[in-house]
Amino acid sequence: MPIYEYKCEDCGHHFDALRTMRAADDAIACKACGSERTQRTLSVFFAHSEGRSVVHAGNSGCGNCRGRNCAGCNH
Repeated sequence: MPIYEYKCEDCGHHFDALRTMRAADDAIACKACGSERTQRTLSVFFAHSEGRSVVHAGNSGCGNCRGRNCAGCNH
């Protein structure tokens, strides 16, 4: 079950809730003031790779080499 982020329109409080995808946009009470004037917000994340490839699909290699793993090309 995914975690969604919400913002209260009355008090401005931001909070998370574990909900089904079906209930993601249903009314939910603010954890700070109890108001149901809340809105789901976009989740933001940051990933830092230091210039290296961060995508790896199982045993198919990293795309920079032809091997079954990245040990041969040090990626």
